[in-house]
Amino acid sequence: MAKTNPRSVAWAKRKARVKRKLKGTADRPRLTVSRSLNHTYVQVIDDGKGVTLACASTLAPEFRNAPGHRGNVAAAKLVGAAIAQSCLKAGITQVVFDRNGYLYHGRVKALAEAARENGLDF
Repeated sequence: MAKTNPRSVAWAKRKARVKRKLKGTADRPRLTVSRSLNHTYVQVIDDGKGVTLACASTLAPEFRNAPGHRGNVAAAKLVGAAIAQSCLKAGITQVVFDRNGYLYHGRVKALAEAARENGLDF
């Protein structure tokens, strides 16, 4: 029988608990964060229509040629600023923050603070 990793079980529980409480609407879409060891991704989603309204990640061309590692706090700050600019261009000023089961710490916190500093309200 295969063993389950206690960390992945805890993450799945946190993700389900957060997801139950959050729904993105047309007035206030959901800003969801995803991360891997090497990259940080963020999307703004209208759950009513099931449509992605804006997205940003460290895989974007403007980050591709940047020096340094793209899976760190500095890169997350840049992604947060980029998603805020994309949202403001699309006329979105308020969002619901979905940390996607990740702890509000490190890259997730840096991304959220950068998005707030650049004009998003959540």
